[in-house]
Amino acid sequence: MNDSSSHLQKNESVFVKTKTPWVKKSVLPGFGLSLGYAAFYASLIVFIPLAGLVLKSLELSWEQLWQVISNPRSLASYQLTFGSALVAASINLVFGLIVAWVLVRYEFFGKRVIDALVDLPFALPTAVAGIALTALYTTKGWVGQWFWLADIKIAYTWLGVTVALTFIGLPFAVRTVQPVLADLESEVEEAAASLGASRWQTFLYVIFPAVLPSLLTGFALAFARAIGEYGSVVFISGNMPYKTEITPLLIMTKLEQFDYAGAAALGTVMLVFSFVLLLLINLLQHWSQKRTGG
Repeated sequence: MNDSSSHLQKNESVFVKTKTPWVKKSVLPGFGLSLGYAAFYASLIVFIPLAGLVLKSLELSWEQLWQVISNPRSLASYQLTFGSALVAASINLVFGLIVAWVLVRYEFFGKRVIDALVDLPFALPTAVAGIALTALYTTKGWVGQWFWLADIKIAYTWLGVTVALTFIGLPFAVRTVQPVLADLESEVEEAAASLGASRWQTFLYVIFPAVLPSLLTGFALAFARAIGEYGSVVFISGNMPYKTEITPLLIMTKLEQFDYAGAAALGTVMLVFSFVLLLLINLLQHWSQKRTGG
């Protein structure tokens, strides 16, 4: 009897030892309570307002809704908004990589100042940025006057919209690539060079595959940020219907006309596109973590 009880106690101690490492301790309350608080907060701040936007747009009949979101003025605003955002994000994709590379791989005087200036679009009020860009890129501005000599007008055209969207999207492209480049050891490049790889081959087959997921994430973030921008664009665009009118401005115009249902319909269109972009960003981040083994 004593042998069996001691054997049983030994088995129980082994079970406890093997089970204990799987117990996860957390300083937060239980999963149910934490999930409840998170769902309540997200519903109050995000889900309920977005649901209200969709419900407001459904006050229109399907014919009226389709007429609002597909009329020529709305289509022209979509074309300008998404087209300029795509061009701006593509520019940031290239130059964001270059800026991140310089900040990570080189030491020079004023590096910390430039590194801080990259985040300036985050801190600067968008209206201030719009006024400054308009003053710079008009035909009499410090920069715009030189382009005007070549008969290129920037302010109050789609080029001005693209410049503003490039300005506000640069930090996303730089900050998503910069940590990846910092973690990429320079010894990897030296090893490729010792094996006879040229600089272009080293970049194409060693560096570029490592930074590609973060590049795509930065591109998607810059694009998503650009399609919803208002303050920095409203001054430099000129706000001409069918030409330089962005969709957020068209929404504001409908609100000023007390057409709340029409504004909500256009907002719902932007909401759908934003949701698709956020889903794409999450998929890219998941792919990035899967490639890096995170």
